[in-house]
Amino acid sequence: MTAHQIIAEVTNRIRDRSAKARGAYLDRLASAAAAGPARAHLSCGNQAHAYAAMSTDKDALVAARAPNIGIVTAYNDMLSAHQPYEHYPELIRATARAAGATAQVAGGVPSMCDGVTQGQPGMELSLFSRDVIALSAGVALSHNTFDAALFLGICDKIVPGLVMAAATFGHLPAVFLPSGPMASGLPNDEKSKVRQQFATGEVGREALMAAEMASYHGPGTCTFYGTANTNQMLMEFMGLHLPGASFVTPGTELRHALTVAGVERAAEITALGNDYRPVGRILDEKAFVNGIVGLMATGGSTNLVLHLPAMARAAGIVLDLQDFADLSAAVPLMAKVYPNGLADVNHFHAAGGLGFMIGSLLKAGLLHEDVMTVAGDGLHRYTEEPKLRDGRLVWEPGAGTSLNEKILRPAASPFQPEGGLKQLTGNLGRGVIKISAVAPDRHVIEAPARIFADQEGVKAAFKRGEFTSDTVVVVRFQGPRANGMPELHSLTPTLAVLQDRGLRVALVTDGRMSGASGKVPAAIHVSPEAACGGPLAYLRDGDILRLDASEGTLVALVPDLMTRTPVPPDLTANQHGSGRELFAAFRAYAGPAETGGALVV
Repeated sequence: MTAHQIIAEVTNRIRDRSAKARGAYLDRLASAAAAGPARAHLSCGNQAHAYAAMSTDKDALVAARAPNIGIVTAYNDMLSAHQPYEHYPELIRATARAAGATAQVAGGVPSMCDGVTQGQPGMELSLFSRDVIALSAGVALSHNTFDAALFLGICDKIVPGLVMAAATFGHLPAVFLPSGPMASGLPNDEKSKVRQQFATGEVGREALMAAEMASYHGPGTCTFYGTANTNQMLMEFMGLHLPGASFVTPGTELRHALTVAGVERAAEITALGNDYRPVGRILDEKAFVNGIVGLMATGGSTNLVLHLPAMARAAGIVLDLQDFADLSAAVPLMAKVYPNGLADVNHFHAAGGLGFMIGSLLKAGLLHEDVMTVAGDGLHRYTEEPKLRDGRLVWEPGAGTSLNEKILRPAASPFQPEGGLKQLTGNLGRGVIKISAVAPDRHVIEAPARIFADQEGVKAAFKRGEFTSDTVVVVRFQGPRANGMPELHSLTPTLAVLQDRGLRVALVTDGRMSGASGKVPAAIHVSPEAACGGPLAYLRDGDILRLDASEGTLVALVPDLMTRTPVPPDLTANQHGSGRELFAAFRAYAGPAETGGALVV
């Protein structure tokens, strides 16, 4: 079977599986579109409230002949990636005015930084913040005074939450406006080395702080290829950014021009014009397959295996882990960006970036070209590169060849023949593993288990010197229903040290790792989760576990596993503090990881 046939087969399978839900969704979208601009149905009093403070644009808003664009912003100045958004509304309003439109900030959404909450109690709110963002954006757009929406958001849960909201208001066109990555700082491998030295006591906190500040040093996204930058890749592969917009640094003339162009495009594609492009039509089966292909080809964040199913369901599309597994088997790994290599996203962009990658995948038949995007019909537009010529923004053919094959290779001669993610199945449930940064001789680990209920227990055992032989570290009761499924990224330096000492180690958990999951094999998102009676709850210290990424299996070599009495979770420490008490309903109604961990309603 050729790769093209696999792409078609998976797409058809998703379409068939989703037929009922997608059909109902499209009926709702068509009904909303047929009713015309929602402002026409508002009373004069409704509208007066909405326009009261818009002195400059009030006449245009009252006339209701020009499109009104709603801005949903995730601005705060604690997230480096979102700090540039502070003045975007001013630019958007001025640009809309010049284009014969109006724009208003519809509302703000929360945007937490996982880098700040890693290893802290606040991380237990992280996954659920995605659903809060979707709900908050839904409140913003519920005023029904908008003909299109602009979404300002980049980081880990923010883009997925905003896409869920955009899909829910699928009759509106939607354009996502990025702010770009920060300039390159301390190389990521040097930062990682200092982290490991700190974990072993070789350097103190002062050296660690200096390294971290030299790495995260200015406005823009963190430059490693974690969840935030994977989100940006997805927005191009799925046609929600303008072509080439993702990785242009903040504060540059080109970044400014792309923002202006995004606003102008949003004004052009409303139902009031001749090029109506509702986002619900853009977010179809082919768009989601293209997104998964991009995830595999770039070795992107494991978090998107959670987010893509949740995003898709908002558009009436049902994804399954098998879809990810089959596409991973068909799609080659074309990029080496930290933690899968030494380069950062700025180096990746300079080597040809997403435009080169999309062009190469299209030639190989591994992407759907015949899709609707905010830029026009056809994904070929996303092989083009934005340039400023005499102060004017134009798109020109992108790099036809990689400019650095240590970072970026064509689909015909990739770094690996398969993508960066694998599905795992077996008597411990279903999970995933990111193997793009894991050495091939580590793809199979068979060793006794050490069982822990949280990551602090692992780090304490490490400090006591208890890991002296090959070990599979199991951290259970970390799923959505237990404690909100926090990332366990702070375990990465500890486990990496054990591996560097010559031990064969792996992690198995019903929780998450980070988008920066690294060189230690980690079976994550194991479902059913232990708190719901999943098989991890039946494990004991010393049980032999086998993680085989090559075969895609995760098994306990224990014949009587499910006849044992499961260990009950002790979740008393996870109920209060850092706002956790506010999220009790989220924990109670969260779905399983394999369907996105979204709220079940």
